Amino acid sequence: MGSKLFAIFILGFFEAIAIVPAHAQQNPMPEVSQSWRFSVTPYIWAVGVNGTVNTNDGISKTTSLSPSNVISDIRGGLMIASEAHHGNWGIGLDFLNANLGSQPGKTATGTMPNGVTVNADLSTKANLKDTAITAVGMYTLLNTPSIYMDGVFGARYISSTVTINANLNLTGTLNGQYVGSKNIIRNPSMTTNTTDPIIGLKGRYRIADSAWYLPYYADIGSGGGSNNMTWQAMFGVGRAYGWGDLTLGYRALYYEMKSSGSLQKVTFQGLNLGATFHF
Repeated sequence: MGSKLFAIFILGFFEAIAIVPAHAQQNPMPEVSQSWRFSVTPYIWAVGVNGTVNTNDGISKTTSLSPSNVISDIRGGLMIASEAHHGNWGIGLDFLNANLGSQPGKTATGTMPNGVTVNADLSTKANLKDTAITAVGMYTLLNTPSIYMDGVFGARYISSTVTINANLNLTGTLNGQYVGSKNIIRNPSMTTNTTDPIIGLKGRYRIADSAWYLPYYADIGSGGGSNNMTWQAMFGVGRAYGWGDLTLGYRALYYEMKSSGSLQKVTFQGLNLGATFHF
């Protein structure tokens, strides 16, 4: 089921291009002027998760969720970005909220010195509830017919709650006869909040004077508190229309927390599909 949804997500960008009515050739490059220009971009990020989560309760877990699994297991979320520009200056806000989960299982069998055979069935479920808010100021560094670039400076806030549900069932047998069982359940949880300054670049490159363009974004930051480093990057392809833009890109967001944090070198990454409305 998850793989089918993932395939639909990939094809959605090309289907959207096919059904949008044709317009006259659109210039995808922003027009820098003393008039205000605004944009709103709802998007879908088929995010995969790779890294180690920590509950600070003696349990840490390496988590790897493919984008297709995340799509099928996602519990909810909201993803939207907006910008406002006046002249060379601008401000931007990106809000991302997602509730993700995975549920691997393991079994093992061993024999104790007294001859009792123990069958262990361990099921664990890692839940990630993440909210990331990036607020930035922007200044236009380059504005030509083919290249547009803004310098980015601001901060990113992230709130991450990690819950690991561990259920261990032990069953003992001796010479094939049942001798006893025990069930152990642990549900440690940990929440980490951090706000970090960031700097970066964003913009787009126009392809051969057409309505097609290559959007890009990159930032990096580090701060006090629980975070050692964070960075984010995106690169993709887009097309301009009279009403706005459609873009498909690959986006990655990395967080490296200190030992007391809930995210230990975790990367969120996957395809990002967005529709930008200009007004």
